[in-house]
Amino acid sequence: MAKITHPWQRIFVALDTTDIGHAVALADNLKGSVGGVKIGKEFFTANGPEGVHRITECGMPLFLDLKYHDIPNTVASAIRASLALKPFMVNVHAGGGRRMMMAASKAANEAAPNQRPIVLGVTVLTSMDREDLAEVGINDEPIEHVLRLAKLAKASGLGGVVCSAKEVSALRRAVGPDFKLVVPGIRPAWASADDQRRVVTPKNAIDLGADYLVIGRPITRHKDPIAAARLIAEELSEP
Repeated sequence: MAKITHPWQRIFVALDTTDIGHAVALADNLKGSVGGVKIGKEFFTANGPEGVHRITECGMPLFLDLKYHDIPNTVASAIRASLALKPFMVNVHAGGGRRMMMAASKAANEAAPNQRPIVLGVTVLTSMDREDLAEVGINDEPIEHVLRLAKLAKASGLGGVVCSAKEVSALRRAVGPDFKLVVPGIRPAWASADDQRRVVTPKNAIDLGADYLVIGRPITRHKDPIAAARLIAEELSEP
């Protein structure tokens, strides 16, 4: 992606659907109103790489959100295979550990010049809170666990992390200005929080230091997706 010159370029719209026709239409219609598209497990499982190619024909950057988490060799092979889709960003679960993340980073280096994707580490899912973490044996506050995983991701050669906006300020201080912070769970004040627990508005997320925002239902399920995207962009443009 070229240097960000407009606020809307920070928005990646989440095309979380199995309906390829609907997804292609959304991508085509939203070009110029959002900065990229995010394809996740739902779409990819239903439509595979060919479906992704259909989406990227619109010419927008791709965030391939498949959250790889496996042994290092398997994750490296998956990252290597993803390069054929020319993603702008791909991600792995930071909880997979240093060796897995290092393998992912090394595999990404095999991309053609100027096509190396940003490999992100998923820290704590935005649907999880302290109680959820405790149930899987992690007794820290979410922010403590997120900071630990982000520092490990950076030390392992990753280019950024996926995190809640509520952790962005602390993360920016911990990992510096160049480490990318990608924030899902974004909900404008006029939209429902749905199943997300740790959410903030788009403007707040950027002001806190986020680089990119992943926004799905507030745009894709709005009666006028283009108008919704532009409304968010206008919010981001406010001083």
